[in-house]
Amino acid sequence: MPPNGRPPVLDDYKRRDILALLTVGCSRRAAARYVGCATSTIRNTADRDPDFAAQLRHAEQIGEINSLNSIQYATKTKKDWRAGAWFLERRNREEFASRPTDLLSNAQVHELLTRLAQMLVEELPVARYRQAVLRRLKDLVKRFVSPAAQPEVPEDGR
Repeated sequence: MPPNGRPPVLDDYKRRDILALLTVGCSRRAAARYVGCATSTIRNTADRDPDFAAQLRHAEQIGEINSLNSIQYATKTKKDWRAGAWFLERRNREEFASRPTDLLSNAQVHELLTRLAQMLVEELPVARYRQAVLRRLKDLVKRFVSPAAQPEVPEDGR
């Protein structure tokens, strides 16, 4: 039991279910709904437990590899490969989905926000203004950028 005395939300059975679902290609959101928790609970548990975080990454990789295998098999046997491609486009948009050329990738958004935050720290002379702007920037990042892609917004380290 954790130090605060509350039992963990994700017991061994729920963790096992989550990993099994990710292995067959479910998203973390679908796995969270299945076990009856929030997606943030899975993320927070992984943040506190490096072994579980590694197991999550591995299970997601297996799910992705299985989808790629189904596409390869369908291509070789002249069956319809579109279902596997559709799944990958939705499962991992950043890597597999086509997008307009004028749309920023997660990596580009990450770099943009990181540079903007650094510029604000360097250019705003008044500490309280700098701190207020950085606090608002962090709130925006939390609201619009997925947790996995969130850039590091610098502290007011002048």
